[in-house]
Amino acid sequence: MFVAQRRVAVVSGLLAVVALAACSGGAANTSDVSDTAAPATTVAESTTTTTTIPPMLAPLTGLPVSTLITRPALVVKIDNHPKARPQWGLNQADVVYEENVEMLTRFAAVFHTNDSDPVGPIRSGRKQDIDLLEPLNAPLFVWSGGNAEVTKLVRASSLIDLSYSAANDAGGYRRESSRSAPHNLIADTSKLWTLAPEGALPPPAQFVYRAADEAIPATALETGGVKISMDGVRVMWEWSSEFSRFLRSQDDKPHVDVDDVRVNAANVVVLYVQYSKSGYSPVAKTKGSGEAWVFTAGKLFQGTWARDDADQPFTLKDTAGNIIKLTPGNTWVELPRLAKGVSFLPGTDPTSFKYP
Repeated sequence: MFVAQRRVAVVSGLLAVVALAACSGGAANTSDVSDTAAPATTVAESTTTTTTIPPMLAPLTGLPVSTLITRPALVVKIDNHPKARPQWGLNQADVVYEENVEMLTRFAAVFHTNDSDPVGPIRSGRKQDIDLLEPLNAPLFVWSGGNAEVTKLVRASSLIDLSYSAANDAGGYRRESSRSAPHNLIADTSKLWTLAPEGALPPPAQFVYRAADEAIPATALETGGVKISMDGVRVMWEWSSEFSRFLRSQDDKPHVDVDDVRVNAANVVVLYVQYSKSGYSPVAKTKGSGEAWVFTAGKLFQGTWARDDADQPFTLKDTAGNIIKLTPGNTWVELPRLAKGVSFLPGTDPTSFKYP
């Protein structure tokens, strides 16, 4: 069992409750002291009404925020080639999708709550990104560019093209001198957000979250984590009771960011999908339905994912048919091929069994 190299910052929030008191009239009491009726004496009963104002929640984390976040979602395609590691921004993203590309994986890191200056290394988009990201309500799409077919599809979609050629200096694009091309392109989210078109709207929630006092359903299973075989990358997520987070490894080594902080998540959602091909590139089928494993709060929910239209979020249900609710916080979504994951129980030595 590996140990986190640095203590992971865990984000938490307190729900704000406002109580409003009000008084209203009550019932009357009458007492007869003689044959002549005396004036009635009325005593008002005070009543108190308490109104709970729901907290403002960040749509992509379910965490309380002090002010409404009105900017759009910003998606950055981040390289996962060995020469691109460690990356910038993975721990600052609200949601990260990991998808198969050509014998490697690539990340679609979704930012809304936090900035990351810089972010990257930034690489090219894929055809599969369009269906995957449509539910984010016309997000800003940050990528290095792509072939003619992918570029045409992106520009015809609801995604806002902020590629290297489209945003360039205004988006803070530059080459990091300590890395070699093409694994050294970075930018600044704070500058990229300034390029949002007028009228751009925030994303809707992509998942359902548990309330702070809500019990975990009985359909949850005990888990120590999951091992996943992606194309060219072996991924492992282990539950850390010390940090109350899932900690990530790649190829049996702790995955850390440029600040040497272990990549971590409150939730890991594994969606088993079928892949077709477009040229040499895999294309994940993310419309329809399939098997889902949801790792949250140190538990595993086995169930299904479904969505009929690309502009709708995934619906996650457990084996009893109930909506699976996530822990408020950041979420990683893994998109492996069918039967390419194996979960393990707490206390199990992950090195004692192979990747599927």
